[in-house]
Amino acid sequence: MPRSKPPPAWVIARRRAIGDRIRAARQEAKLTQEQVALRIPMDRATYNRIEQGHVAALVDSLILIADAIGVPLSDLVREEERPPRRREEQGPPSDPPGL
Repeated sequence: MPRSKPPPAWVIARRRAIGDRIRAARQEAKLTQEQVALRIPMDRATYNRIEQGHVAALVDSLILIADAIGVPLSDLVREEERPPRRREEQGPPSDPPGL
């Protein structure tokens, strides 16, 4: 099966931000990666890759992680501000004023 194209950089950046929030919540709960992984259950290496943002976590995995850490799922996936619009969503450029 051919490998799909890697996600754009902005997707990877947002995935890493989710991983950072997972790590912060885990540390706040004074849990190790191993402890969270055992509660899910998931192997620690896979859990680590999710925290590092190296793999895209399934929604089911994010739900399990949030429950294992004891935080709402929304705490892990929230965004502080709306991300900038991607070029393909912006549409055609508008005419400058006065034309």
